[in-house]
Amino acid sequence: MTENDPHAHDSAEGRQNPGAQPGTEGQAAWSQSPTPGATPASGEQATQQTPGYPQQGDAYSAPNPWSAQGAQTGPVRYHPYPSAGGTTQQQPYAAPGTAVYSAPSNAPKKSGSGKLLASVAAIALVIGGVAGGTVGYLTGGSSGPSVNALDQPKPAQQTGNAPAGSVESVAQKLSPSVVELQVAGRTAAGEGSGFVLSTDGYILTNNHVVEVAANGGQIRAVFQDGKKAAAKIVGRDPTTDIAVVKVSGVSGLSPVELGRSDDLRVGQPVVAIGSPFELSGTVTSGIVSSLHRPVQASGDETDQATVMDAIQTDAAINPGNSGGPLANMNGQVIGINSAIYSPNGGQGGPSGQSQGGNVGIGFAIPIDQARRTADDIIKTGHATQTFIGAKVADAPQGGAQLGDITPGSPAEKAGLKSGDVVTKIDDRTIDSADTLIAAIRTRAPDEKVTFTLSGGRTVQVTLGGQPVPAN
Repeated sequence: MTENDPHAHDSAEGRQNPGAQPGTEGQAAWSQSPTPGATPASGEQATQQTPGYPQQGDAYSAPNPWSAQGAQTGPVRYHPYPSAGGTTQQQPYAAPGTAVYSAPSNAPKKSGSGKLLASVAAIALVIGGVAGGTVGYLTGGSSGPSVNALDQPKPAQQTGNAPAGSVESVAQKLSPSVVELQVAGRTAAGEGSGFVLSTDGYILTNNHVVEVAANGGQIRAVFQDGKKAAAKIVGRDPTTDIAVVKVSGVSGLSPVELGRSDDLRVGQPVVAIGSPFELSGTVTSGIVSSLHRPVQASGDETDQATVMDAIQTDAAINPGNSGGPLANMNGQVIGINSAIYSPNGGQGGPSGQSQGGNVGIGFAIPIDQARRTADDIIKTGHATQTFIGAKVADAPQGGAQLGDITPGSPAEKAGLKSGDVVTKIDDRTIDSADTLIAAIRTRAPDEKVTFTLSGGRTVQVTLGGQPVPAN
């Protein structure tokens, strides 16, 4: 990978899957029984690793080269930034017969500028034994007109006899639209969650939930009423951890109602629904703890990083919740549950077994971003990635420092230079490389944004877009 490669992958301090429930080679995901107890591989670089082989030690011990506690000892390290790419997050599976509920090996920490970093032990993708995503097409469809949740949201309606605005009413309204996804690949299997987007069978989930089903794997959706249907991957985007699958041979589907994550406020009550530890239809509640939390994950050292501009919540999220909805009290989906924080890398269980479950810090992908990605996938079979065409690193003085600029890129056209330090995008403060990446990826291609650079100079940038290739 060259320094100026416009399709270079974002590097990032990663999340890791806390919930892989593996299976034996060739077996279907739904034939496996969970066996918690493995932990992730060690590694100095903060990337998502295969759980099952833990790195021992204090999860808070990894030094931060940009923090106020220590001086930078080497050159600025640039994340290749941002581009679409075909690489995937690494499968979160241990050896056959060993389940993984652990987080990565280093916990998140604050940088000198106060940003939460999701380092190797910090964040766990909340799946129950499934991971990844792949691009593909599903044959089949509906014989009649479809209802699509990606259309304009409708006014919320009370369901059943539950009081409007209660957790009970949200559960009554949303649960019929939430599915358990049982996934099997050639060497691993597991389960996660998803939710129905349309009456003709489109289901939204996480990229890391379905990746293992690439290249000949199997996916089965289990609905609240017990119906089961085969599903195939329509498309996925590893950089945003979004995937769309489609079921066949089932009717009477109830699409969710999508809300607006841009309307969220800290302290607002929310409800999470999913299948933690294969307990389908589990409902938990909490609040929005924070907004615009930059959280990142990647597969191995060559994989493209997932960076989300996350909604943080204290609603209980556990392995198996990945891909399930986070909803407001009108029963509108405002996020996709995707990751959790696990202290000490998920360690602390009996006999060294991992404990990668809920500690009150969960992360969801904002639905506004997911809606745009899902719409791209459904219409074209692939996602479109927003980019500027520059490498980026944490600036020692705070902000995001640009590195090599790709010739002909939006960054070059705007007049940005290597060494420029971005401190704001429009009205949003940029205190790190992750914050910049997350902010850009929440925007649409061709959108115009204003970069504020250190020293106060402003530059208008028209964001680029490129398809995420199938792989």
